Amino acid sequence: MTRIALLQMTAGIDPAVNARTVTDAVAEAAQGGATMLFTPEMTGLLDRDRSRAATHIVPEQQNPVLEAARAAASRHRIWVALGSIAVFGEGGRWANRSILIGPHGEIVARYDKIHMFDVDLASGESWRESNAFEPGREVVTSDGTPLGRLGLTVCYDIRFPALFEELGRRSCDAIAIPAAFTVPTGKAHWHLLQRARAVEASAWVIAASQVGDHEDGRRTFGHSLVVDPWGDIVLDMGGDAPGVGFAEIDAERTAEVRRQLPSLANKRPIPN
Repeated sequence: MTRIALLQMTAGIDPAVNARTVTDAVAEAAQGGATMLFTPEMTGLLDRDRSRAATHIVPEQQNPVLEAARAAASRHRIWVALGSIAVFGEGGRWANRSILIGPHGEIVARYDKIHMFDVDLASGESWRESNAFEPGREVVTSDGTPLGRLGLTVCYDIRFPALFEELGRRSCDAIAIPAAFTVPTGKAHWHLLQRARAVEASAWVIAASQVGDHEDGRRTFGHSLVVDPWGDIVLDMGGDAPGVGFAEIDAERTAEVRRQLPSLANKRPIPN
């Protein structure tokens, strides 16, 4: 068994405040016996006012939330899957970047969100992530974590099965899906999609999420989840409040599911 922790948070418009939230969560996770902490999408800054947000978006090496997370990881000897932060990417555009931090504060892996959230919802919400962010171009996995091979994704990626098919092909033991899901889409699809991705990849899904009413006026769905490879929900942190939750990841459960239902091994190419 491997014990992990998830941070469900209500990130705001001040990175310094968000950095303290992360630092406190790392300490709580370590005190609770977790070997890894997972945080949500946009852990460092959640601000739909892009002019205001731009004053806080800096290159990765200058990001205060990443710096705080690395220092806390090193201090408490714990892995941190920093769900994502907004940083300057290549060409001067922003990147929605997930960063995996090792127990000595080292950066182990980086993943830039591939699929941009460009939608118009019936609720009246309109989002154009691609107006500011450059989409990533690489599928990223990392070996040697306490969970084995970890696949990195971010939020809206969950709606694109080809990415998860590739993560399944790479035999990921677990997949991180940090998120800041809207309430309408969360009510309709959150649990359904998380369970489906776990089943099709025969892997654990770990989805730390933003929750509640944010300073920038948005509201997020919460319900940070851990789902086992059979699709059973092991942890659901609900949609009401931030906090740190814990779950046990059982590698034998993964092996058991893959023995019973070897869909990855049985996969065949689709004829043209």
